[in-house]
Amino acid sequence: MASRKAVAASIIIIVIVIAAAAAVWIESRGGGGGTKVIKIGFFAPLTGPASADGLAAKHGAELAVKHINEEGGITIKGKKYKVELVPYDDQLSSDQVVAVAHKMIEQDKVVAAVSGSYSGTTLAASPIFENSHVPLVVAYAVNPKITEGKKYVFRVGMMGETEGKAAGYAAVKFFHAKTIAILYIDNPFGSSLAEYAKKEAESLGAKVVYMNKFKFATNDFTPWLTEIKQLNPDVLMIFGYYDHTVAVKQAKNLGIKAQIIGCEGFDSPKFLEIGGSYVEGVVIVTDLNRDSSNPLVQKFIKEYKETYGIDADMVAASAYDAVRVLAKAIENAQSTKPDAIVNALENLKGYDGVTGHILGFTPGHNAIKYLTLQIVKNGAFHHYADITEKDIITPSQ
Repeated sequence: MASRKAVAASIIIIVIVIAAAAAVWIESRGGGGGTKVIKIGFFAPLTGPASADGLAAKHGAELAVKHINEEGGITIKGKKYKVELVPYDDQLSSDQVVAVAHKMIEQDKVVAAVSGSYSGTTLAASPIFENSHVPLVVAYAVNPKITEGKKYVFRVGMMGETEGKAAGYAAVKFFHAKTIAILYIDNPFGSSLAEYAKKEAESLGAKVVYMNKFKFATNDFTPWLTEIKQLNPDVLMIFGYYDHTVAVKQAKNLGIKAQIIGCEGFDSPKFLEIGGSYVEGVVIVTDLNRDSSNPLVQKFIKEYKETYGIDADMVAASAYDAVRVLAKAIENAQSTKPDAIVNALENLKGYDGVTGHILGFTPGHNAIKYLTLQIVKNGAFHHYADITEKDIITPSQ
């Protein structure tokens, strides 16, 4: 009899332990009523050469979480849940980001995650989330393969395709370019922008008279710029990152008179700091309109500056939107189950974010959103024009 009681007691203890473990798992995933916390993972390059962008993305994500929680958190079936950000440094390393992704999913038990990183690392991480059935929302990485064929991966930022088309469109429609020169960084980001900018500009009757690529570490652009000066184009497109602001300086020092059009890689306080007076008049294609009348945009810009002591950029704004879109989808789904979140994201329409109006997502899970042209004026980015044409802003996948 005693042995039977001991066995029964052991079984009860095992059941209690299993139940407790299950409860912890459920609550960590956001499904329980105990801790009432929903964990959202986040990765970005917080150290190394891309740390300025990585930290900006992290700050944007943190501000989104702060605002969500101040507004009462996420309501699911009458219960309020606070959002907890679980951030990691991916070090701009594909190996590191894979390890980070596994840790978020297997140890931290995040409900979903946000990428605040570049295309290479996001591309390495996205299959991990896809295979684990954990939704991933990409803030600003442009590589089309990140979302291609994936059920659980979405992108709120611009694609290289739409950004490139917008640049080509702007060159002809706003600056009446007949001839265009293009310099672009030799990676998927730069090549995608260059390809679609060329196609769009030439479809509108302009001619691309020069096209060349450069490596990330390039700091002397004069050989290419000397050739470009001889061609005297109406528009010079430079597709790179704020590290390549020197290309603008060298172009101006060589006496190149062409209107310079850049991209989201220039959308950074660092571009203004490094470029100084040289970048006055440069126009960039981006999705953060600093002069927007949307109160949400102005609240974000104001609080970001007050909190972090630096002006907000597109990267920070995109990460902010990625977190808020994900939170909105969870609340719309009334569930933290992966398929329910995916369904809610697929059906999200007319969302006004800091980075503009998101009309919805394509079947390939890429945002259809309005874009903006910003011009550097008196040392700051200001509104120049909006790009709302459906054929420009709608990704093909």
